[in-house]
Amino acid sequence: MCVNAKIMSSKPFTPEEARRIVQFLQKPAVFLNMTTDWPALHWSVEHLSACLTERIRFRVGKRSEDMAPLFETECSYVEATIKEFLSWTANDGEPFVGPFSDYHCKEFWAYADYKYIAQLFQDKPAMFQDVVWSDFGFPGRDGCDSTLWIGTQGANTPCHLDSYGCNLVFQIQGRKRWHLFPPDDTACLYPTRVPYEESSVFSHVNVIRPDLKKFPAFGRARLHTVTLQPGQVLFVPRHWWHYVESVDPVTVSVNSWIEMDMDDQARVAEALTRTIVFAVKSSPSLDNSDQWLNPTEDRVSSHDENMQYLNLAVKACTNKKRDDTEDQPKAEAVKRDSSGVIKSPVSPFGPHLIPVCLTEKPECSSTKETCCFSCTDSPQCQITTKDQDKLRSDNKLGQRSGQSALQETESPGGSTEMHISTNDVLDCLVHPDVIALVTRLIMCRQRVLHS
Repeated sequence: MCVNAKIMSSKPFTPEEARRIVQFLQKPAVFLNMTTDWPALHWSVEHLSACLTERIRFRVGKRSEDMAPLFETECSYVEATIKEFLSWTANDGEPFVGPFSDYHCKEFWAYADYKYIAQLFQDKPAMFQDVVWSDFGFPGRDGCDSTLWIGTQGANTPCHLDSYGCNLVFQIQGRKRWHLFPPDDTACLYPTRVPYEESSVFSHVNVIRPDLKKFPAFGRARLHTVTLQPGQVLFVPRHWWHYVESVDPVTVSVNSWIEMDMDDQARVAEALTRTIVFAVKSSPSLDNSDQWLNPTEDRVSSHDENMQYLNLAVKACTNKKRDDTEDQPKAEAVKRDSSGVIKSPVSPFGPHLIPVCLTEKPECSSTKETCCFSCTDSPQCQITTKDQDKLRSDNKLGQRSGQSALQETESPGGSTEMHISTNDVLDCLVHPDVIALVTRLIMCRQRVLHS
């Protein structure tokens, strides 16, 4: 008991303090010295290869200078054990025999991502306790509520935002580079739901090598970067965009998505999005034959199933709001900003919690069209608030959006015609702003009908 008390007192934040930070903080930050006694610190890829002998699925991508993001529908997939994966990464140009034999380790990266620890180690449940999220104020949450990520240098996750909750990421081996953008920059990230993955909104932009001619608004996106070191925990607030890339030969990390009260309405929005995407993409047409369903999705559900899911989500959200209204007099008075988000009364930053800061912009032109990454601080390229508001307004729905966006085609008579594809229409129909508006209308309509 005394030893445990001593360990707890050595943590820079108590569980209650850490949970309050996670609930109230609206900017990404890195927790230091919170995992020094976690057994999962020893989960190196060598250790995991001895614990997990079954084959798992690795996503494989070619190292490329292409300016288009490599979505999961465009990757190859390999079933291999972690031991076979390790042998492949250690291969120094010699011919390799095994599951990765078609992929040279110098030309391709591999990523075992989104692996649910509850499934990986179902026969070793004691390992769940190696991940101690209770230190962050979430009692009972451990490895069973987490996912495992194992990758090589260059392995990456396409830029996206998560529809639900916030994210805690524990880095174990190697380093990962995180590129983050605030929710207010969604218009600059050119969101898309193709490929479709439940709760993930992808960006059309390669945020590392952006094509500013095709995606000019991205030049105004406010980039925040951090290289996460072993032992550190990154907090990613709700709806922050992120692109993640492994920068060391082998990386291992564990994350857990933390539910939030606002997720109830977000689930209605996701159910609505699913209904629209599946209805549009399931309709055969000449320009509607792409691989639009992410490999993480099991199947194409029917319209009736999607409508049933939507109705269940609306019912759950309505009941939750009713319960919240009944409990409102007992609730603690809190301050909220204009969007209803709870404000944190005190800044928690210090030696053990480091904010992920806005990245200094690279050299940029003085013209508004080509300057990049928060040029508002530069006297040579001032962008007024009015300019930014107009930019967001112009780009939210009508801007070119997507790999096939508003392609120009030559007609037999020599004139140029604009071709609007199915995916272009879909990007507008399920744009986050449109879905948010329709979700509010649906919820208002339900309240009126049942009042």
